[in-house]
Amino acid sequence: LAIFTGQIAAALAAGNTVIAKPAEQTPLIAARAVALMHEAGLPDDVIQLLPGDGAKVGGALVGDPRIDGVCFTGSTDTARRIQQAMAETGTADAPLIAETGGLNAMIVDSTALPEQAVKAILESAFQSAGQRCSALRCLYVQEDIAPHFTEMLMGAMAALRPADPWHLPSDLGPVIDAEARTGILDHIARARAEGRLLKTLDLPEEGHFVAPTLIRLPGIAALEREIFGPVLHLCTFPARDLDAVIEAINARGYGLTFGLQTRIDDRVQHVTERVHAGNIYVNRNQIGAIVGSQPFGGEGLSGTGPKAGGPLYVDRFRVSPAAEAPGTWHAADPADRLQHALGDRGTAPTPLRTDLPGPTGEANQYVTHPRDPVLCLGPGPETAEAQAQAIRALGGVAVTAQGHVEPDTLTTLDGFSAALWWGDEATARRLRQALARRPGPILSLVTGAPDAGHARAERHVCIDTTASGGNAALLSGNM
Repeated sequence: LAIFTGQIAAALAAGNTVIAKPAEQTPLIAARAVALMHEAGLPDDVIQLLPGDGAKVGGALVGDPRIDGVCFTGSTDTARRIQQAMAETGTADAPLIAETGGLNAMIVDSTALPEQAVKAILESAFQSAGQRCSALRCLYVQEDIAPHFTEMLMGAMAALRPADPWHLPSDLGPVIDAEARTGILDHIARARAEGRLLKTLDLPEEGHFVAPTLIRLPGIAALEREIFGPVLHLCTFPARDLDAVIEAINARGYGLTFGLQTRIDDRVQHVTERVHAGNIYVNRNQIGAIVGSQPFGGEGLSGTGPKAGGPLYVDRFRVSPAAEAPGTWHAADPADRLQHALGDRGTAPTPLRTDLPGPTGEANQYVTHPRDPVLCLGPGPETAEAQAQAIRALGGVAVTAQGHVEPDTLTTLDGFSAALWWGDEATARRLRQALARRPGPILSLVTGAPDAGHARAERHVCIDTTASGGNAALLSGNM
């Protein structure tokens, strides 16, 4: 309900009409939400509900040229299929706003308070039966404390009760349907067969329940996909390998949420500045972003940005005309020159930090930093330079084409975050199709004036400042 209504509200606030297509498993709550919007005074022709099968109804919608933009929350694979459908038959300049999944990690070092960390882990991994895009999937525990900490975690898991959520003693309900349950249980069965199953619980006899489960992993690289349910993967690491753990987490390419449990202030700064995740939580759980305090959204494979509830969000639902008339190119721009230019960023603009309001004892910091360079494709040198100036004025980094860039070149270039094109629609479609063929994060083609979210990426850091459990200054900088 929160995701569904939040997307609709943003689109309406920007002045759009909306076709609301809920997930095929959840049409009833969507129907009630839209009915309440109509009762509250929104005209029927401003917000329409269109439930149905994702592949059939959703596929027809996103590929329709009458649709001027798509906002989606779901899996990364589905977001890619939407991007491809929009590129093939949709409007060439329609924006795709996608918030996708994550292989969300947490690091627990030897200074963490065990009771506090275990509570945060249970909430992050098992609340809502793990059916949150922000849920904890991969837990790294420093090996010095791992034996006793794992024993405590498994003991806490044993107290959880999967049951009908209408009943107050229930700690977690079922997963969404039989298909989801089968996929999760198959993953657990493989871990059991390989001797990696550490803990699971008994299940109710009826319903689509999956027990809270703990599985051993050597590292996050071994987690092939997001398991969207109450399954937690446990890894251990020596103190000297903290930076290697951060690099492994970043290397998976996802960047939605991240958790850290530590009582060393320097380590908080060290880790939060290096982890590539949209929402970072220190000494608390990593689910349930608070409206007004914690704008939510990921980066990399976890979303296109901007953050839902953040100051840049509503602008993505608007279209601004290009600032310059198109020109023409008289030569080709070699791909190797562009690649070199993308790697030579020079001095990037500095991060900008803002303290956000929040509960007493909690620090919430909103940070923007330059995205990877934006490719300014013109057409024509004057237009490309105008595009670059627009990106730089927003605090971003731009690389300007010095000649015609073949669309297929965009499938092989690395290190850019979006492309600007203010020329003809046929070329725009070819450029968008090339971007849709790329592996990795979803990249945008911007055919009008860029907004701030195209130039700068957003991150949020939340720190429970009451959770040190004593005089943390007495702790050394070593784990």
